[in-house]
Amino acid sequence: MSATVEETIQYASQESPDSPRRTVRVGICGLGTVGSGTVNVMSRNAAEITARCGRPVEIVQVGARRDNPACDTSQMQVSREIFDVATNPEVDILVELIGGTTVARELILTAIENGKHIVTANKALIAEHGNELFEAAASKGVTIAYEGAVAGGIPIIKSLREGLVGNRIQWLAGIINGTGNYILTEMREKGRTFEEALAQAQALGYAEADPTFDVEGIDAAHKLVIMASLAFRMPLAFDKVYTEGISGISIEDIRYADELGYRIKHLGIARGTEQGVELRVHPTLIPQRRLIASVNGVMNAVMVSGDAVGPTLYYGAGAGAEATASAVIADIVDVARTLEATPDQRVPLAGVAAGGQGQNCVLPMDEVVTSYYLRISAHDKPGVMSQVAKICSDQGISIEALIQHEPAEGEALVPVVILTSRAKEARLREAVSQIEALDTVEGEVVRIRVEPLG
Repeated sequence: MSATVEETIQYASQESPDSPRRTVRVGICGLGTVGSGTVNVMSRNAAEITARCGRPVEIVQVGARRDNPACDTSQMQVSREIFDVATNPEVDILVELIGGTTVARELILTAIENGKHIVTANKALIAEHGNELFEAAASKGVTIAYEGAVAGGIPIIKSLREGLVGNRIQWLAGIINGTGNYILTEMREKGRTFEEALAQAQALGYAEADPTFDVEGIDAAHKLVIMASLAFRMPLAFDKVYTEGISGISIEDIRYADELGYRIKHLGIARGTEQGVELRVHPTLIPQRRLIASVNGVMNAVMVSGDAVGPTLYYGAGAGAEATASAVIADIVDVARTLEATPDQRVPLAGVAAGGQGQNCVLPMDEVVTSYYLRISAHDKPGVMSQVAKICSDQGISIEALIQHEPAEGEALVPVVILTSRAKEARLREAVSQIEALDTVEGEVVRIRVEPLG
């Protein structure tokens, strides 16, 4: 005889070691900025988390080389050996917040081998080793949740895996590195050079002493490839992302962009085409009328366009102790809710069920088609523009807009700024090479891609 509704409710409310509503036991590895933030938010909002999860969620162990005075771990078991958390039979969910890709990978593989579910905010680890980790997790019937790995507190992973599941994603584009966005904002609003804005970012703690990962686009590339794998059902392919930084952007380019009705942002862009998926991180001119053009400072934003929903925008804090902790805790609760579920009842790690992942190839950068901003330093002589126009025409490129001011007093060179029609990267590169070879042109041509995002 089947159980009545009342009997089912009574059974579910019983607290026993085997009850589906027993306390979920969490082990956290790493007590840095995000780790301490996670401890604090979970402690402060314990009642709220329990109510939303439907069961208590408790941090039972912390693995950290040293204590962090920013959080209170006095009521928790603390181990200086993080692998103790991975092998502790009392831990249901291991939260990896140590960073890096070597020890963290070994830690997660050990935890998976011991039947732990995983929550991580480690974008480099997922981007570079996610395919291996997902396969290991699937073989053990456990899950890996990684919302905190991309865009801090913005729930973009959940949106791609669940909220937009009914759409065929056409493209996505994001400001996904707060440091780079802060630098470009300071350059535009305060007229600072790149070097001055970077120094300010470092003084405020937004940029590391070695800012390469941020300003050269590596951090953004990690995040982009994770989003693209979900959006386009493709394996993670970090090694195929085209990456270009912002160190070559000048105040002059920012001013000319404004004059043309654009803003310069450092974007991660993924776009589906019939030939493959574009994966690229680079400075980009975007129209001032787009909402994402107004995202300033250290904030992040991601636009996603689906065939059913159209363009959507997700905005918020892309980093920080409690913003990222918000994403980590959301993952903990998601895992806790389905702790007793079978793997096929959970949201798939890569966003698609087994066998549903495509083999989308990554489109070579030479084949990418977009518009371009070009700034040319030319001698103030007749015929320069006709030479430039002919070179572009020979490559099938039209000039859509042009700015040419009078040369400054005593200057022999005049800046010429043009916006081109859409063209293949390879053809644009050839045109630029020929323009730079002209006797009437000095130095390198500045080239920035243009995206309408609409």
